[in-house]
Amino acid sequence: MQGLSFYIETFGCQMNEQDSLRAGYHLAQAGCRRVFSPAEADILLVNTCSIRRKAEEKAYSLLGRFRALKRKRPGVVIAVGGCVAQQEGQGLLERMPQVDVVFGPHHVSEIDQLVKRCRVDGERFAAVSQITDSVEDLECPGISDGKGLKAYVTIMEGCDNFCSYCVVPFVRGRERSRPYRSLLKEARRLTEDGVKELTLLGQNVNAYRAPDRKGFRFPDLLAALSALPGLQRLRFTTSHPKDLSEALIDCFGSLGPLCEHIHLPLQSGSDSVLAEMNRGYTRSEYLEKISALRDRVPDVAVTSDMIVGFPGERPEDFEDTLRAMRSVRFDSLYSFRFSPRPSTRAAALEDTVPEEEKLRRLHVLQDLQKQISLEKNKALEGKTLEVLVEGVSRDGGQWMGRTRTHRIVNFSGPEGLAGRLLPVTIEEGCQNSLRGRCFLTRDDTGG
Repeated sequence: MQGLSFYIETFGCQMNEQDSLRAGYHLAQAGCRRVFSPAEADILLVNTCSIRRKAEEKAYSLLGRFRALKRKRPGVVIAVGGCVAQQEGQGLLERMPQVDVVFGPHHVSEIDQLVKRCRVDGERFAAVSQITDSVEDLECPGISDGKGLKAYVTIMEGCDNFCSYCVVPFVRGRERSRPYRSLLKEARRLTEDGVKELTLLGQNVNAYRAPDRKGFRFPDLLAALSALPGLQRLRFTTSHPKDLSEALIDCFGSLGPLCEHIHLPLQSGSDSVLAEMNRGYTRSEYLEKISALRDRVPDVAVTSDMIVGFPGERPEDFEDTLRAMRSVRFDSLYSFRFSPRPSTRAAALEDTVPEEEKLRRLHVLQDLQKQISLEKNKALEGKTLEVLVEGVSRDGGQWMGRTRTHRIVNFSGPEGLAGRLLPVTIEEGCQNSLRGRCFLTRDDTGG
């Protein structure tokens, strides 16, 4: 393995991004080096997502393009990980002869050994059991975003909720939480290395229960991590509304590093659709929790997920969703047309909403959210917000950072601001971001 190069392409959520970091870490420990062009790599790793059909199709399209690279360089190893790999297993090898190794999320820590086995034995195989790794294998030793500012920490994996549309329990398994001691050790190492912002990850992150400390739950973990020296910001995703407890709500506003932002998927505003989805709450229960959050922190940013066109969704159900959106006024929203996923209960339901109607409803919903997002961003004009400067903006002419409510801010300012927490005055609220100005002088930056 020494001297081999690897390339990683990732589809899906932050959990997949973190799995890719873990895979890269283990390959690097085995003597491999990362490259950023597929044409330069000896190992091509595609980390897949099957939560939405579109992400799955993108992964298959990329693997189709990798077939040409394999023809030119037969010695290249193509490995496919993630949820599609877990879902398809051996069938993926049969469908795509260019693929050498298929491995599920529970085998990420073995990736170097899997590639070595393929290269030595010339064998094509699938490793998709869900009992191989331990919760300790979820550790991602000291790896940040590459800039040393932000890092993800996986605190649990899997889900016990079995929402009728969701494939996570079938590809990630049941909920399992990492030991508190392991989490604290990883988080402390990251903050000692200069990381200023930690994001805690889990498919159902606020259901965390420490296996090594009786009665130690998610609010306790937030409190413990907030006490770490040097930690400026703390976030988490994704949370389930049924696990948004009073104790967790009380953490907002009382724990200094905990940012005023929560991603809390609603999925539908219709009680009948929510029941069919097996979400475990009603619209009014969700709205009550949002009200309690805003009583605690009035300016808390709430983002969400929404599915339109779920089987059985009537026009009046869709109107309930729009009413819920007007009531909550989400800061931003991830919205999707329903697409059946293998193994889920919803895949067996009659798809009663035609595709063109799904698309129409999606456009109506997205137009409403665009209006709300713009209004909320416009309301910030003239205010001064704390921004963690991540680097230069995409156009290269300004700095880019995020507020505590996770809004992107592009702003002008002097040199030498990367990595700093700074006050930025918002001059314009745009559709998806803010524009502002930092009134520091060159002397303020130490230049």
